[in-house]
Amino acid sequence: MNLFTRTFSKIFKSSNQQELDKIQIIVEAINNKENEIKSLSEGDFREKTFNFKKNAQNGSSKIEEIIPESFALVREAAKGTLGERHYDVQLAGGIILHKGKIAEMKTGEGKTLVSTLPAYLNSLTGRGVHIVTVNDYLAKRDSEWMGKVYNYLGVTTGCVTNELDDTERKKNYSYDITYATNNELGFDYLRDNMKYELEEMVQRSHNFCIVDEVDSILIDESRTPLIISGKLEDKTTLYITTNEFIKHLQKNDFELDEKNKNAILTDLGIDKIEKLAIQKRVLKNNNFYDPANLDLVHHVNQALKANLLFKKDTDYIVRDSKVQIIDEFTGRVLDGRRFSDGLHQAIEAKENVKVEEENQTLASITYQNYFRLYAKLAGMTGTAMTEAEEFFDIYKLNVVSIPTNKKMLR
Repeated sequence: MNLFTRTFSKIFKSSNQQELDKIQIIVEAINNKENEIKSLSEGDFREKTFNFKKNAQNGSSKIEEIIPESFALVREAAKGTLGERHYDVQLAGGIILHKGKIAEMKTGEGKTLVSTLPAYLNSLTGRGVHIVTVNDYLAKRDSEWMGKVYNYLGVTTGCVTNELDDTERKKNYSYDITYATNNELGFDYLRDNMKYELEEMVQRSHNFCIVDEVDSILIDESRTPLIISGKLEDKTTLYITTNEFIKHLQKNDFELDEKNKNAILTDLGIDKIEKLAIQKRVLKNNNFYDPANLDLVHHVNQALKANLLFKKDTDYIVRDSKVQIIDEFTGRVLDGRRFSDGLHQAIEAKENVKVEEENQTLASITYQNYFRLYAKLAGMTGTAMTEAEEFFDIYKLNVVSIPTNKKMLR
């Protein structure tokens, strides 16, 4: 290890330790509340939650002021319902999450239990808390398992999974704490943005979000786009008709720009297309470039490109009655990929195979942009320090490494 690395390591460790030292004061304050909380009945827990909510929502107190008492309540509730008492390091993890940071905790240190602390505290504002898991099974399991703790405290819990309809989704998002996968959250956000009535939207404000396996979701999958596509009006016959037009053209009817793969009709060519279009009754107002003929112009241009600039067995192949693109750099077939803007359909018409319907992107967002919508974002994982710089650069999230409850033997 060179001198720079040693020096950097010392500074980094000390900043992490400084954070843990500050948290230790709050952990001691939580522990000092334990005996007082132990004597409460279940009704007392619910009453305290009711009062916390009232004060937090009318602005008479800030949730920061009740961290020790609220965390002590959650710990006692977990002990009573699950038989699990939060360790001091788990309390520290909860404080880190509440501060909108990433808690690096080794596997097996009970991250699911840790998330109950900040989730309860932040739910008191009435603006909702989202806890993100990597699959539907974990979302369901954690919401039912930790739901016992929340229920004991008088806080409602929901879970959004793939099979729910909009009514059920809206209901589950309206609860104090909602468990869901990153996929469901992202697509619900996109679908909400396509709705015409506010009442039809299922999500509410993006207030506070805790992401489990945060490195996987916010770094590895960060640029994965979520896309909602929709069918365009079926124009199959127009592709076939315009393809027929091109067969009547001669060399002086068009100009080619092979480098940029572009084709332009000459005046002679336009006259010829106009006559053909009148015969086929697809020309409006007897003028090819009339605004009413925008669709026709587009289809003719794509048919020109398909017939004159895109070559079979060079740019594409026809296999099993389907047009498949060939990668110009590798020569490999790009399975499932299609030329955009109607060009693929024009080539299908040229090759006399079935012209597939066109799709258009109706809504799209990446996970990175979705999670940056939240007013406060936090996360947990066993491995975050290696990507600490990326977390800060992209999301302004700091990573705090929390020691294990017992000394590591490995």
